Amino acid sequence: MAALTTTARPEAAAPVKAARRPRPRYWRGAVLAVAGLYFVTPLLSSFVFTVHVPNQGLTFEAYSGILSADGFTESLFLSLSLAAATIALALLLVVPALVAVRLGPPRLRAVVEIVCMMPLVVPPIALVTGIATVLRWGPDHFSRTPLYQSFLAVQNESFPVVLVLAYTVLALPFVHRSLDAGLRAVDVPTLVEAARNCGASRFQVIVSVILPNLRSSLAGASFLTLALVLGEYTVASLLGFRPFAVWIVTVSGAEARMSVAVSLLSLLITWALLLVLSRAGTGSSASATAIPAAAGPATVVPATVGPGAGATTTVPAAAPTSVPGKE
Repeated sequence: MAALTTTARPEAAAPVKAARRPRPRYWRGAVLAVAGLYFVTPLLSSFVFTVHVPNQGLTFEAYSGILSADGFTESLFLSLSLAAATIALALLLVVPALVAVRLGPPRLRAVVEIVCMMPLVVPPIALVTGIATVLRWGPDHFSRTPLYQSFLAVQNESFPVVLVLAYTVLALPFVHRSLDAGLRAVDVPTLVEAARNCGASRFQVIVSVILPNLRSSLAGASFLTLALVLGEYTVASLLGFRPFAVWIVTVSGAEARMSVAVSLLSLLITWALLLVLSRAGTGSSASATAIPAAAGPATVVPATVGPGAGATTTVPAAAPTSVPGKE
């Protein structure tokens, strides 16, 4: 009896169904519209309050008199200087600590996290009370010692270092969360080991290897710290200093429209700085260098197993290997 020989043929391709058009979801637009009204309506109301004066009509005196207002330039420059110093000090403390925790025992992560989150539990009024108590130690206990000059230096009104220290404590939770999220996405031990094997010092590892991988996290931490310093009022007011937020409240007693106008301008300044920091954090990453394979003759391999038996697959040949002595 003759044997029947069958040849496997590739199955016919199944017809591709047309992609369904996404259904319009009107509720998304409704939610965005409600959220937009929730945020935009107070801003528009504040702007109308600053430019509309009863019995006078439309006027922009509240905005034209900001630059010439007494204390505006000094308070804004002071707040920006405090923000820059606070950002630098907070990053200088948190970045090496988190890198060391990633390289050390895992149990230290919980300890560092608890320490950085404690400012969220302690009220600012309690923090100010403690700072004021420590500052009173100068005239009470150290007036006849050289340390008394240090107590006076940290309370200099032109640049109060005590505010930098207080703002750094308040910014620790936000800086820690932002940087910790960025470090979770980076294989820190492998990067550090590779850099150390190449002869880099610990400082070079942090500056040249770790920080470039944390650009977005650094930008986020810097923006949160900047927003905190520009809007902080309790600590500075109770300690007797006059940064930008305290100046706005002081002016509101005599010039209500100007204070609202300054608040709107501070929002615009904050948004502009946010855009600058976001642009700095989303820099173009270095492109990977591809090593092309050496060209060689292609090999045709028939497929003998599976539903696609009888088909052929083209596999590029490997690059020729040089043999010592045969070159």
